[in-house]
Amino acid sequence: MIFTYSELNILCCGDTPSKKKLEIFTIASNYHIMVNPSDANFYDRCVIQEIIKTAASAQQLDPSGQREFKVVVLTEVDKLTKDAQHALRRTMEKHIGTCRLILIANSTSKIIPAILSRCLGVRVPAPTEKEIISILQTVSKKEGLSLPLPLAENIAKKSNRNLRRALLSLEACKTQQYPFSPTQEVVAPDWEVFLRKTATAIVQEQSPNSLFKVREMIYELLIHCIPPEVIFKGLLKELVKNCDGSLKCEVTKMAAYHEHRMQLGSKAIYHVEAFIAAFMSVYKRFMEESMSDIF
Repeated sequence: MIFTYSELNILCCGDTPSKKKLEIFTIASNYHIMVNPSDANFYDRCVIQEIIKTAASAQQLDPSGQREFKVVVLTEVDKLTKDAQHALRRTMEKHIGTCRLILIANSTSKIIPAILSRCLGVRVPAPTEKEIISILQTVSKKEGLSLPLPLAENIAKKSNRNLRRALLSLEACKTQQYPFSPTQEVVAPDWEVFLRKTATAIVQEQSPNSLFKVREMIYELLIHCIPPEVIFKGLLKELVKNCDGSLKCEVTKMAAYHEHRMQLGSKAIYHVEAFIAAFMSVYKRFMEESMSDIF
C-alpha cells in the first residue's frame, strides 16, 4: 500500500461567517484518509463533515481493487469541540454504509457518550521502557549512529514512556554531542525548564504583582503550543514539592477542580490563573501559620 501526503483544501460555504477557506493536511492512500480535525480550531465541525463526505463519495483509482468501504482515521478526537462531536455522530450514522471510522484519543472522558456508544473501545498502552530502548536503537542504526545502551536507557527513563519525547531527546543529544557518551546528560526540553521557573516564581512571592508576572509566563507557554493540561500537571508536580502532607492533598484537589472547569470552558488561561491564585492564597496562609508556630 502506498501512502502519500496530500493537502486537502476545504471551502466551508455557509458554515463559517466569512466563508473561510481551510487548508487541512492529510495522509492518504487508495483506501484510507487520516486527518486531525482539531487543527482547524473552531472550524473542526465543517472539516469533519466535508472530510467524511469527500471520502465517502470519492471513487478509488483502481477499479479492480474496490473495497466495500473506505477508512477515515481521525486523530485527537478528544480535542474536538462539542459541536464538532455532535456533527461527527450524525455524520457517522449517515455514511456508515460506505465509511468506517477509526477515532484516536488520549482520553475518552472528553468524548460525548453518543460517540462512545457507537464505537468499540480499544486501549493501546504506552510503550514500555524496553520497547522505547529498542526503537531508539533501531532509529539510530538506520540513521548511521552508534547509540550506547546506558544513554538509551537514560533517555527512555526520562521520557516517561512517551515515544515522541524519547525521539526528540535523542535528536537533542545528537545535536549536543556526537559521538555519544554513555554518561551524556539528557537535557530537559526548554518549555519544561521554563515551567519550573514559573513554579519557583509562584512559591517565592504571593502577591497581585507576582500573579501578574506569572500570568505572562503562562501566556508564553500557551503561545508556544504547550497544552494547558501539561501546564497544569507540570505546575502541580513542582508546587507540591514545597508543601507538607495535608497541603499536598488540598493543592491536588484544587488543581483537579480547575482543570475540570477548564475542560468545560474555552479560555485555558483563566482557569490556570485561577488555580495559581488559589494556590498563592493557600500557600501564603500555610507559610504564615508555619512562622507563627516557630515563634
